[in-house]
Amino acid sequence: MNYDFAAFATDFPWFFPLCAALFGAIVGSFLNVVIYRMPLDKSIVTPGSHCGCGRPIAWFDNIPVLSWFILRGKARCCGRAYSFRYAFVELLTAGLFWGCAVQFAPAKALLGMLFLACLVCATCIDLDHMIIPDVFTIGLGVAGVVVSLAWPSLHGVQAEVPLLAHLRSGGVGLVGLLIGSGLVLWIALVAEAVLKKEAMGFGDVKFVGAIGAFCGWQGAVFSVFGGAIVGTAWVAVAWVWQRISGKKAPIAPRAESSEGVVAEELAMGVQVPFGPMLAVAGAIYFLGAARWFDAYLGTLVELF
Repeated sequence: MNYDFAAFATDFPWFFPLCAALFGAIVGSFLNVVIYRMPLDKSIVTPGSHCGCGRPIAWFDNIPVLSWFILRGKARCCGRAYSFRYAFVELLTAGLFWGCAVQFAPAKALLGMLFLACLVCATCIDLDHMIIPDVFTIGLGVAGVVVSLAWPSLHGVQAEVPLLAHLRSGGVGLVGLLIGSGLVLWIALVAEAVLKKEAMGFGDVKFVGAIGAFCGWQGAVFSVFGGAIVGTAWVAVAWVWQRISGKKAPIAPRAESSEGVVAEELAMGVQVPFGPMLAVAGAIYFLGAARWFDAYLGTLVELF
């Protein structure tokens, strides 16, 4: 029996986005494992999910999003509280996957899901430990160039000769990787010369290159300057919240504390991770800002 998926999608436009969101919640549950274990050099495969007390978590207590609300944020086995961030990561991933399914054709949607899932992991790890593992910088950059070469639809490249489309798309990914990392490297070097200290980690340099591999050089540029805007707003809100609540904002972590990740008082000289801001801007560009930003850049080119 032949199924007309296009007709089915037209008759039931909510079905595939819903499937993507459910799949995203499941993937988000796995991302929580990666976020916690990878910086500690632990296997992300074994052992299975377990509580902080060491007991395995039953499958019915490990349902994405729902389990946190059903258990009210406390483990069934020992009653210890666990962070809402587990459910938030699952919800966020579900929303991002839904956005890909709604906006893009299947091939680009799946590639976008891979890209955005990596951004989520990089964001949370950078917030916790002030590092971005190479798998989400170098690895993601290489993957971006490879998938650009294999699937020209990622960059919307078309050509009468299929091979030419693949080569052009691969070129877009490679140029995005080189311009993205090069742009941030020069910004970091100039800032370091002015401030007389390291202003940006090399992980951020590689991270923008990875974003450029998936989004092209325009996306890399957007992530840098858009990330600066996101970061300014983020720090401003965190500073106001600190002053009103009297509590330290979880925006400037210190991974070296014996008590784990703790927050510092926002002030001059306090290091703030830039990776999350880059990731937010990269996701915004990929999920919709590309249209108007690329048109804006085109207008600037015509003027000059």
